[in-house]
Amino acid sequence: MELLLASGNAKKLRELRELIEELGITILTPGDLGGLAQTVEDRPDFAGNAAKKASEAALATGMWTLADDSGLEVDALDGAPGVLSARFAGQHGDDAANNRLLLEKLHGLPTEQRGARFICALALARPDGTLAAEIEGSARGLILEEPRGSGDFGYDPLFLFTEPGHAASGKSFASLTPLEKTAVSHRGRALRKLASLLPTLVTAIT
Repeated sequence: MELLLASGNAKKLRELRELIEELGITILTPGDLGGLAQTVEDRPDFAGNAAKKASEAALATGMWTLADDSGLEVDALDGAPGVLSARFAGQHGDDAANNRLLLEKLHGLPTEQRGARFICALALARPDGTLAAEIEGSARGLILEEPRGSGDFGYDPLFLFTEPGHAASGKSFASLTPLEKTAVSHRGRALRKLASLLPTLVTAIT
């Protein structure tokens, strides 16, 4: 009863384990299998990249595989940085540079023109590489004019969650505790959708 997570991201692994292992499914990572070839993320959207990563890893290992792709879409930038979120400023994973570039591009825009959303796409692939499920979660907000909060990573210090009806509304993602963020974040929402589907897939997985 094993499921491969096609990612080396420790945060994603922790969130997945919390939701999935209670179903009796063990989460493995590429490191547990001696590593996997890096997938070229050349699809135009998050769903496409997630599906490609899941399918390639499943075919390489013969395992049920879960992969994700996620990032930020800013209305005023026609959806950018989008699939380039992690390398918006050039070097992959340079959060500080990505945030600086985002602020530069939105400089002078009023609050009402700074809308944005985080998106997380999940893809679950069978051992033969075909897809068993594709899921998306999103969270709506706006881009602040300066960082706020000291938690988490990426664009979180600049992302103000604005959806009404939530205790976290009006706070930056970087100002939330892990539990508060998971309750409203794009990844938390996608993972809960996945968890609701898994009971019907457990028999196939095991």
